[in-house]
Order: sequence, then C-alpha cells, then structure tokens
Amino acid sequence: MTQNPGITGTTEAVGDTDVAADTAVSADVGSVSHPIDPVDRVLSRAESRSGIHVFGAAQALQDQTTVSYGDTDGDQWDREERAALRRVPGLSTELEDVTEVEYRQLRLENVVLIGVYPQGSQEDAENSLRELAALSETAGAVVLDGVLQRRPHPDPATYIGRGKAAELRDLVAAVGADTVIADTELAPSQRRALEDVVKVKVIDRTTVILDIFSQHAKSREGKAQVELAQLEYLLPRLRGWGDSMSRQAGGQVGAGGAGMGSRGPGETKIELDRRRIRTKMAQLRKQLRDFAPAREAKRAERKRNTIPAVAIAGYTNAGKSSLLNRLTRAGVLVENALFATLDTSVRRSETVDGRVYTLTDTVGFVRNLPHQLVEAFRSTLEEVGDADVIVHVVDGSHPDPAAQLQTVRDVIGDVGAREVPEIVVFNKADLLDDDTRLVLRGLAPQALFVSSRTGEGVEELRARVEATLPLPAVEVRAVVPYDRGDLVSAVHEHGIILSEEHSAEGTVLHAHVPAILGGRLAPFSA
Repeated sequence: MTQNPGITGTTEAVGDTDVAADTAVSADVGSVSHPIDPVDRVLSRAESRSGIHVFGAAQALQDQTTVSYGDTDGDQWDREERAALRRVPGLSTELEDVTEVEYRQLRLENVVLIGVYPQGSQEDAENSLRELAALSETAGAVVLDGVLQRRPHPDPATYIGRGKAAELRDLVAAVGADTVIADTELAPSQRRALEDVVKVKVIDRTTVILDIFSQHAKSREGKAQVELAQLEYLLPRLRGWGDSMSRQAGGQVGAGGAGMGSRGPGETKIELDRRRIRTKMAQLRKQLRDFAPAREAKRAERKRNTIPAVAIAGYTNAGKSSLLNRLTRAGVLVENALFATLDTSVRRSETVDGRVYTLTDTVGFVRNLPHQLVEAFRSTLEEVGDADVIVHVVDGSHPDPAAQLQTVRDVIGDVGAREVPEIVVFNKADLLDDDTRLVLRGLAPQALFVSSRTGEGVEELRARVEATLPLPAVEVRAVVPYDRGDLVSAVHEHGIILSEEHSAEGTVLHAHVPAILGGRLAPFSA
C-alpha cells in the first residue's frame, strides 16, 4: 500500500504519545504510595489524545483565518443554531475502567481514508482524498490518516486486496480509528469483506455525502429528497442476521417440536424490510410530486410576467451563497463547510434600467456525486435547466479548479442546460496572486474574478449579468395616454426603453417589451 507523504498522517507519533502517557502514569503509580485520582487519570488521557497528529487540513475547506462574515451576510441565525450542537473532540466514549463511567462525553468519530488509483493519476487521487477529508470533517469526524494504493482496478473482493487489507487493519489499530472510509462507492460484498478484516466499521464516499445532506436539510422538500436518496442507497445493502431471517412461517408442526406455525418458510425478515422500504419510497415519491405544483405555479408566474431567471451554480463551498448575499443582501446561510445549504433560495434584483430578474442559489456539486442524489434533487436542479443565465461559480483558491469546472458542467449537461448562456466566475479572488490568475484565465478566458468577502469584481459581474439577460421579444412604438400610467410603469419594469418623450397626446415610447405587454400596448401603436 502506497502512503504518500502529503496525504498520510504520522502514525508513529500517535503510538509514541500513547506510550509516553502510559509510561508517565506507570511511573506515577510506582513512585506514589496512594492511588491516582480517577479524574486526574481521565483528564491526562484526554490531554494525551488531543496531541494526536491528524490528517492535514482538507483543501476543499477554506482556511479559517480567511473566513469572515460581513454586513451582506445578514444575521446568520441558522449558522449559529447549527454550530450550537458541535461535538467535542478529544474525549473518549470507550470505558478503560469503571471509574470513567461518570466522565464520558460524545466525541468526534476517528476515521482513516483509503483510495485506489491507476498509474498516472496520483495527483487526481490525492485531490479526491483531500476532498473526502473535507467531507468527513463536515460530517463530524477527525481524519487521522489517509492512504492510497496504486493498482489497475479495485479488488472485487475487498477493494484493496487481502494483503493490503491486513496492513490497513494494523494501521487502524495503531492510530486508534473506529471507521474506515473508502473514496468510492463500495459494493455491499466489498464492504462486508473489508469489515471482516479490519474489524471496524467501513463506509464509502456516498454514505458520507448522504450523512451531510441529512444533517443540513431544513425544508420539508429537502428532507424528503434526502430520505429518498438514503433509502435507494440502503435497499440493496440490507443484511440478514441469522435466525431473524425467518420470523414469519406457516404450515404444520416443525420437526423440532416448536409447535404449530414453526415449519416455515414464510416471509423472511429481510424481505419484510425490503417491502417496507419500497412502500416508504413510494410515499416519498408521491410527496415530492405533491410539491411540484406549487413550484411550477411560482415558475409559471415568473414566465407569465417574463421575469428572467439567473441561476447561481457551482462546486460545493465555492461561495455561491456568499455571492448571492453580496449581490442582493439576501441573508442566506453562509458557512465554511461542504453542502452547507441544500434548499434553493430565490431573490429579486433589478438592472440599472429598472428591469426585474431573479437570482437563484442552487445546491452545490461535488465529484462523483451519487446518482441517488442527482435523481432525488432533480426538482431542485430544474432551476438550473429553466434559467436564462447561469452564473458558474468556481473556487479560485482550490488546488484543482479545472476539475471543478468539468464536474459542474457535466451535471449542467445532465439537466439539459448546456445551451443556457454561462458566466464563469472565479470566486475568492482576494486569495489569488497574479500567477494564479494567469493560470485560471487560461481555463476560462472570458471569466470574471470576484471576491464575495471584499466586493472585488461584484459590480462588473452585475453588469455582465444584465448584459447577458435576454431581450424582451417585441419592439413597440406607442403613444400611451396619460391616464394609462400603469402601462408606462409596466414597460419600465419589464421592458427596455430605447426612447421616451412626452407629447400633448401622451407618452411616446420606443421599447422592447414582453409579448403579453406588447399586446396590451397594440391599441396605442404609433
């Protein structure tokens, strides 16, 4: 198993720390005649654990020293509420002796990351593993170590092979991890076989993403979408547990003398669970269909009034919500975490000449996004497909912005929005130097550099969005009587006025207007 120095943690330091702590306790026991106070022993062990060298800072998360929330972000009550239930690191839930029972605390889960990559793609594998580390941190875990193995294809039995699985078991025991996370979607048989070897829980990338979504979903529709995705993922991964496989049975008296009804077989426990899951999935799909009319009614009203829609799409943690707050002072939740906001937020804005349009903050994307989430959140992604302009936000400070661009464009293509005009925006420009900007300019020559934190480039982005908005369909020349000021007001709000004069007969207008408004102005055509 290949351990890259930039990826893995120092496992020897962990072992030395634990040994040093145990030695210190033993020395104290030998030199002092009276027993050590249990509270002191627990606190000393907690302090020794806090010195464990963990996995390097995940590059998908922004450095906390650069994170700030300004006046444009609003009060951010949601972020304070979410942070109020953070778990406490450095405290163990395992009992080493009975005297610790009063001092247990809920602790962060300790995890080890594993990944497999073919020859020639080590850099991509490292970036993907660092992103998995950021996902794990967002889900509520401490990443102790990460290892990569180079092989042409993952092992169909244990993902990394029997021998490497044994090495992983020793690593897990050395660092004291209780979970292994694979940087892919594992088959049910691979997960079971790997758990049998390493003796701790094994999960995959999809499980982590689903866990984050379940924590951050707030609206009824968002919760239903996440639950549906979780059940679709769980259905083929159900496991039977011995005798519980045959709970229901029928027929005559069994051979064991257990009485009537014990002969079986009837409906097994796992079949019952599958039927209940399928029933629940059908209920959730119906519930999501019931949400559609209200969403369609809002969308139809905007179309009827020909209000252009601008969708803000991009990679997770690229700064979409911050950018929406900077443009509209929307007060949408902003947090330095992956998938911090899942529910779409629509805000009203106006152009310099008075036209109204909407800005929509959409769910973020990530590489290897589980197809269950793409299907469950298809109603949310429809906002991107129905938009008139897409503002594609990219984290300029990310180590692999090209992968971000490609990932988001792939998802945009999946929802049928490849023909929608796209404005690429490299966010977090305050963290970029001139050389980095030159490289990014090569990826997207027409892109804009914006900083949601300092406001750099925001006005330029606003002007680009206004210039890209579609023109109203009908050109009119009309003399509107002065008693029909409502029509003039409607032209100012929904059209583009080329010229406006006042005459004795009324207001002389030359403008581009929507088709419905053009019909209302037809009787006054000049």
